[in-house]
Amino acid sequence: DKGPTVTITFLTAEGLEKGKTKLRYKDVEIGLVTDVALAPDASRVLVTAELVKDAKKYLVEDARFWVVRPRISGGTVSGLGTLLSGSYVGMDIGKSDKPRSEFVGLEVPPVIATGLPGREFVLHAPNIGSLDVGSPVYFRRLQAGQVSGHSLEKGGKGVTIKVFINSPYDKFVTTNTRFWQASGIDVTLDANGIRVDTQSIVSILIGGLAFETPAESTDLPPAAAD
Repeated sequence: DKGPTVTITFLTAEGLEKGKTKLRYKDVEIGLVTDVALAPDASRVLVTAELVKDAKKYLVEDARFWVVRPRISGGTVSGLGTLLSGSYVGMDIGKSDKPRSEFVGLEVPPVIATGLPGREFVLHAPNIGSLDVGSPVYFRRLQAGQVSGHSLEKGGKGVTIKVFINSPYDKFVTTNTRFWQASGIDVTLDANGIRVDTQSIVSILIGGLAFETPAESTDLPPAAAD
């Protein structure tokens, strides 16, 4: 009747307690941390957890684990419930069929859960601006997605930004779609007075992206993912 055992490595054991910290998937309790120890080379922390019997099918190659703590990122606050209940290990099941029992935990919770309808696209820019993981992406001033990751390009001459556009907005992204930084305020002064143009208060404070397709190319098919 015993469930499977899984080993997850993290950089730190902050918020993790043997016999107390739970494992949850979609806020459903599926396991308990049974041991927390240093790795042999002391570079990481080894967390052992015992899952419920039915969770064996979830332990596949691309499953992901992370520690849920109070966080502020991209203008959003998450994990506030852990202030009272304590930190727990979150899980996201993958799509692979290959079983696995040892994992490297994520240090930052994933922005996009597996199975969320939509598509991810890759943007290239000279700099990151004021963007961060979780920053909003707008289409006609509606939030259509978010920044899911960023990295410095080889050679250091630009950055790569990954954005996830939620369904049904992703169908409006074609091969001719334009993306731009939606941060800050555009102020125009003319004979009619002052005109202020911006996407939202959030984009002023934390940055954001926007996209639109030129009218002459709206008939193009949707762009492929990535």
